[in-house]
Amino acid sequence: MNRHQVTVDTQKCIGCGMCTKVCVAHNITTVDKKAQILSDDCLLCGQCTAVCPTKAITVSGYDAGQIVEKENMHLDPDEILNAIRFRRSTRNFKKQEIPKSVIDQILEAGRLTHTAKNTQDVTYIVLDKEKERIEKMAVGLFQKIKPFADLLSPLSKKNTIDSHFFFFQAPLVIVILAKNKTNGILAAQNMEFAAQANGLGVLFSGFFTAAFNTSTKIRRTMKAPKGKKAAITLVLGYPAINFLRSVPRKPLDAIYV
Repeated sequence: MNRHQVTVDTQKCIGCGMCTKVCVAHNITTVDKKAQILSDDCLLCGQCTAVCPTKAITVSGYDAGQIVEKENMHLDPDEILNAIRFRRSTRNFKKQEIPKSVIDQILEAGRLTHTAKNTQDVTYIVLDKEKERIEKMAVGLFQKIKPFADLLSPLSKKNTIDSHFFFFQAPLVIVILAKNKTNGILAAQNMEFAAQANGLGVLFSGFFTAAFNTSTKIRRTMKAPKGKKAAITLVLGYPAINFLRSVPRKPLDAIYV
Protein backbone atom coordinates (compact mmCIF):
# COMPACT_ATOMS: atom_id res chain seq x y z
CA MET A 1 0.00 0.00 0.00
CA ASN A 2 1.39 3.42 -0.94
CA ARG A 3 1.98 5.96 1.80
CA HIS A 4 -0.18 8.31 -0.27
CA GLN A 5 -3.27 6.74 -1.76
CA VAL A 6 -6.37 8.21 -3.37
CA THR A 7 -9.59 6.74 -2.03
CA VAL A 8 -13.27 7.32 -2.75
CA ASP A 9 -16.00 7.15 -0.11
CA THR A 10 -18.83 5.70 -2.20
CA GLN A 11 -21.36 6.67 0.46
CA LYS A 12 -20.56 10.34 -0.11
CA CYS A 13 -19.95 10.21 -3.86
CA ILE A 14 -22.84 11.57 -5.94
CA GLY A 15 -21.36 10.68 -9.32
CA CYS A 16 -21.08 14.26 -10.57
CA GLY A 17 -17.96 13.40 -12.60
CA MET A 18 -16.04 16.55 -11.64
CA CYS A 19 -13.08 14.51 -10.37
CA THR A 20 -12.86 12.72 -13.72
CA LYS A 21 -12.76 16.01 -15.59
CA VAL A 22 -9.86 17.47 -13.58
CA CYS A 23 -7.73 14.31 -13.27
CA VAL A 24 -4.64 15.06 -15.37
CA ALA A 25 -3.50 11.44 -15.04
CA HIS A 26 -6.84 10.15 -16.40
CA ASN A 27 -6.89 7.86 -13.39
CA ILE A 28 -10.52 8.32 -12.33
CA THR A 29 -13.61 7.05 -14.06
CA THR A 30 -17.29 6.98 -13.17
CA VAL A 31 -18.99 3.59 -12.90
CA ASP A 32 -22.64 3.23 -11.90
CA LYS A 33 -22.69 6.89 -10.86
CA LYS A 34 -19.73 6.43 -8.51
CA ALA A 35 -16.16 7.64 -8.92
CA GLN A 36 -13.63 4.84 -9.22
CA ILE A 37 -9.82 5.00 -9.01
CA LEU A 38 -8.24 2.98 -11.81
CA SER A 39 -4.74 2.34 -10.38
CA ASP A 40 -2.07 3.50 -7.92
CA ASP A 41 -0.24 5.19 -10.82
CA CYS A 42 -1.22 8.72 -9.85
CA LEU A 43 0.41 12.16 -9.65
CA LEU A 44 -1.26 12.72 -6.27
CA CYS A 45 -1.87 16.34 -7.24
CA GLY A 46 -5.05 16.43 -5.16
CA GLN A 47 -7.15 18.17 -7.81
CA CYS A 48 -9.88 15.58 -7.35
CA THR A 49 -10.10 16.27 -3.61
CA ALA A 50 -10.29 20.01 -4.20
CA VAL A 51 -13.16 19.85 -6.71
CA CYS A 52 -15.36 17.22 -5.04
CA PRO A 53 -18.53 18.92 -3.69
CA THR A 54 -19.15 16.23 -1.04
CA LYS A 55 -15.54 15.61 0.11
CA ALA A 56 -15.85 12.02 -1.06
CA ILE A 57 -12.23 11.80 -2.26
CA THR A 58 -9.19 11.91 0.00
CA VAL A 59 -5.45 11.40 -0.33
CA SER A 60 -3.95 9.52 2.60
CA GLY A 61 -0.64 10.34 4.24
CA TYR A 62 -1.09 14.11 4.42
CA ASP A 63 -2.05 16.33 7.34
CA ALA A 64 -5.75 17.01 6.83
CA GLY A 65 -5.42 20.13 8.98
CA GLN A 66 -3.64 21.98 6.18
CA ILE A 67 -6.72 21.89 3.92
CA VAL A 68 -8.39 25.29 3.61
CA GLU A 69 -11.90 25.86 2.30
CA LYS A 70 -12.15 28.40 -0.51
CA GLU A 71 -13.58 31.79 0.35
CA ASN A 72 -14.63 34.61 -1.93
CA MET A 73 -11.34 35.97 -3.16
CA HIS A 74 -10.62 38.80 -5.54
CA LEU A 75 -7.15 39.96 -6.55
CA ASP A 76 -6.99 43.48 -7.91
CA PRO A 77 -5.25 43.28 -11.33
CA ASP A 78 -3.85 46.81 -11.09
CA GLU A 79 -2.40 46.18 -7.63
CA ILE A 80 -0.72 43.00 -8.83
CA LEU A 81 0.72 44.78 -11.86
CA ASN A 82 2.01 47.59 -9.64
CA ALA A 83 3.65 45.10 -7.30
CA ILE A 84 5.56 43.81 -10.32
CA ARG A 85 6.17 47.29 -11.73
CA PHE A 86 7.69 48.72 -8.53
CA ARG A 87 9.70 45.65 -7.58
CA ARG A 88 13.42 46.51 -7.34
CA SER A 89 16.40 44.36 -6.41
CA THR A 90 17.51 45.40 -2.91
CA ARG A 91 21.16 45.61 -1.91
CA ASN A 92 20.87 48.03 1.00
CA PHE A 93 19.23 46.63 4.11
CA LYS A 94 18.33 47.95 7.54
CA LYS A 95 19.81 46.27 10.59
CA GLN A 96 16.40 44.95 11.54
CA GLU A 97 15.54 41.34 12.23
CA ILE A 98 12.69 39.65 10.39
CA PRO A 99 10.01 38.14 12.68
CA LYS A 100 9.77 34.37 12.57
CA SER A 101 6.09 34.61 11.64
CA VAL A 102 7.08 36.49 8.46
CA ILE A 103 9.81 33.98 7.63
CA ASP A 104 7.32 31.13 8.11
CA GLN A 105 4.87 32.84 5.75
CA ILE A 106 7.54 33.26 3.07
CA LEU A 107 8.52 29.60 3.34
CA GLU A 108 4.85 28.60 3.22
CA ALA A 109 4.48 30.52 -0.05
CA GLY A 110 7.24 28.35 -1.45
CA ARG A 111 5.80 25.11 -0.09
CA LEU A 112 2.39 25.80 -1.65
CA THR A 113 3.85 26.46 -5.11
CA HIS A 114 2.78 24.06 -7.85
CA THR A 115 5.56 21.85 -9.23
CA ALA A 116 5.96 19.90 -12.47
CA LYS A 117 4.31 16.49 -12.22
CA ASN A 118 3.55 17.35 -8.58
CA THR A 119 7.05 16.24 -7.59
CA GLN A 120 7.19 18.71 -4.67
CA ASP A 121 10.95 18.38 -4.89
CA VAL A 122 11.92 21.77 -3.46
CA THR A 123 14.12 22.12 -0.37
CA TYR A 124 14.78 25.38 1.47
CA ILE A 125 18.02 26.07 3.33
CA VAL A 126 17.59 29.04 5.64
CA LEU A 127 20.90 30.72 6.43
CA ASP A 128 20.81 32.28 9.84
CA LYS A 129 23.59 31.54 12.35
CA GLU A 130 26.01 30.21 9.72
CA LYS A 131 25.33 32.99 7.21
CA GLU A 132 28.61 34.86 7.70
CA ARG A 133 30.75 31.72 7.62
CA ILE A 134 29.08 30.48 4.44
CA GLU A 135 29.45 33.88 2.79
CA LYS A 136 33.16 33.94 3.69
CA MET A 137 33.61 30.61 1.90
CA ALA A 138 31.85 31.91 -1.21
CA VAL A 139 33.91 35.12 -1.15
CA GLY A 140 37.12 33.10 -1.05
CA LEU A 141 35.98 31.08 -4.05
CA PHE A 142 35.09 34.16 -6.13
CA GLN A 143 38.29 36.00 -5.21
CA LYS A 144 40.24 33.14 -6.75
CA ILE A 145 38.41 33.27 -10.07
CA LYS A 146 38.01 37.07 -10.31
CA PRO A 147 41.31 37.68 -12.19
CA PHE A 148 40.07 35.39 -14.95
CA ALA A 149 36.62 37.05 -15.00
CA ASP A 150 38.28 40.48 -15.26
CA LEU A 151 39.87 39.43 -18.53
CA LEU A 152 36.46 38.70 -20.04
CA SER A 153 34.17 41.29 -18.48
CA PRO A 154 34.59 45.06 -17.98
CA LEU A 155 31.80 44.87 -15.42
CA SER A 156 33.81 42.41 -13.36
CA LYS A 157 36.74 44.85 -13.17
CA LYS A 158 34.50 47.47 -11.57
CA ASN A 159 33.39 45.14 -8.79
CA THR A 160 35.30 44.51 -5.58
CA ILE A 161 34.63 41.20 -3.90
CA ASP A 162 34.54 42.23 -0.25
CA SER A 163 33.31 40.25 2.76
CA HIS A 164 29.68 41.20 2.09
CA PHE A 165 29.73 40.72 -1.68
CA PHE A 166 26.92 38.13 -1.72
CA PHE A 167 24.50 38.97 1.11
CA PHE A 168 24.98 42.73 1.68
CA GLN A 169 24.56 42.26 5.45
CA ALA A 170 20.94 41.22 4.98
CA PRO A 171 19.40 39.48 8.01
CA LEU A 172 18.13 36.47 6.09
CA VAL A 173 19.17 34.30 3.16
CA ILE A 174 17.17 31.38 1.76
CA VAL A 175 18.74 29.03 -0.77
CA ILE A 176 16.13 27.19 -2.83
CA LEU A 177 17.12 23.74 -4.07
CA ALA A 178 15.29 21.41 -6.44
CA LYS A 179 15.87 18.51 -8.78
CA ASN A 180 13.95 20.45 -11.40
CA LYS A 181 15.32 24.01 -11.51
CA THR A 182 12.03 25.42 -12.81
CA ASN A 183 10.23 24.24 -9.68
CA GLY A 184 12.67 26.17 -7.49
CA ILE A 185 12.33 29.34 -9.55
CA LEU A 186 8.52 29.17 -9.43
CA ALA A 187 8.71 28.81 -5.64
CA ALA A 188 11.09 31.78 -5.45
CA GLN A 189 8.66 33.99 -7.35
CA ASN A 190 5.81 33.22 -4.94
CA MET A 191 8.13 33.73 -1.98
CA GLU A 192 9.12 37.12 -3.35
CA PHE A 193 5.48 38.21 -3.48
CA ALA A 194 5.01 37.10 0.14
CA ALA A 195 8.15 38.98 1.14
CA GLN A 196 7.01 42.15 -0.66
CA ALA A 197 3.62 41.96 1.04
CA ASN A 198 5.47 42.01 4.38
CA GLY A 199 7.49 45.08 3.43
CA LEU A 200 10.73 43.26 2.68
CA GLY A 201 13.24 43.92 -0.05
CA VAL A 202 14.50 40.95 -2.07
CA LEU A 203 17.58 40.18 -4.11
CA PHE A 204 17.87 37.11 -6.33
CA SER A 205 21.55 36.28 -5.92
CA GLY A 206 22.77 34.49 -9.01
CA PHE A 207 26.35 34.86 -7.79
CA PHE A 208 25.81 32.86 -4.60
CA THR A 209 23.72 30.31 -6.48
CA ALA A 210 26.70 29.75 -8.78
CA ALA A 211 29.08 29.49 -5.81
CA PHE A 212 26.82 26.96 -4.11
CA ASN A 213 26.55 24.76 -7.18
CA THR A 214 30.30 25.00 -7.86
CA SER A 215 31.66 24.31 -4.39
CA THR A 216 31.34 20.85 -2.88
CA LYS A 217 32.60 22.30 0.41
CA ILE A 218 29.80 24.88 0.56
CA ARG A 219 27.13 22.31 -0.30
CA ARG A 220 28.46 19.92 2.33
CA THR A 221 28.64 22.62 4.98
CA MET A 222 25.05 23.62 4.25
CA LYS A 223 23.92 19.97 4.42
CA ALA A 224 22.45 20.08 0.93
CA PRO A 225 20.57 16.88 -0.01
CA LYS A 226 22.09 14.81 -2.80
CA GLY A 227 20.56 15.10 -6.25
CA LYS A 228 19.46 18.70 -5.81
CA LYS A 229 21.06 21.92 -7.03
CA ALA A 230 20.40 25.50 -6.05
CA ALA A 231 17.81 27.04 -8.37
CA ILE A 232 18.09 30.53 -6.88
CA THR A 233 19.10 32.30 -3.68
CA LEU A 234 16.86 34.85 -1.95
CA VAL A 235 18.54 37.62 0.04
CA LEU A 236 15.92 39.30 2.23
CA GLY A 237 15.63 42.23 4.62
CA TYR A 238 13.91 45.52 5.24
CA PRO A 239 15.14 47.96 2.57
CA ALA A 240 17.26 50.92 3.65
CA ILE A 241 16.51 52.79 0.42
CA ASN A 242 13.08 53.96 -0.73
CA PHE A 243 12.53 53.82 -4.48
CA LEU A 244 10.24 56.67 -5.49
CA ARG A 245 9.12 55.53 -8.91
CA SER A 246 9.23 52.69 -11.41
CA VAL A 247 11.97 52.36 -14.02
CA PRO A 248 11.85 52.28 -17.84
CA ARG A 249 11.39 48.99 -19.64
CA LYS A 250 11.65 47.99 -23.29
CA PRO A 251 8.40 47.93 -25.31
CA LEU A 252 6.40 44.74 -25.22
CA ASP A 253 7.74 42.07 -27.56
CA ALA A 254 4.76 39.78 -28.14
CA ILE A 255 3.94 37.68 -31.18
CA TYR A 256 0.34 36.73 -31.85
CA VAL A 257 -0.01 33.80 -34.22
